[in-house]
Amino acid sequence: MKLKDTFVTYSSGSDYIVVATEGFSGMVRSNKTAAFIIEALKENTTPEKIVDAMTEKYDAPREVIERDVERVLAKLRSIGAVEE
Repeated sequence: MKLKDTFVTYSSGSDYIVVATEGFSGMVRSNKTAAFIIEALKENTTPEKIVDAMTEKYDAPREVIERDVERVLAKLRSIGAVEE
């Protein structure tokens, strides 16, 4: 899976924004967790690889990270931002 090319990202300080260039009309403002996931999606990856990377970087239970990844991926899928 990968972030579609029609979505671009922008970060400024603590703000991380995803903007659609076509299709979905709008933008998504995200937190640090979602930003990490979106950055990982700039390359072809899997949910498992994202969870592994987050587990290495953050001190949080794997179950919590898995739940966060699934929630963010579900939101990105709902706006058509992810190529499966």
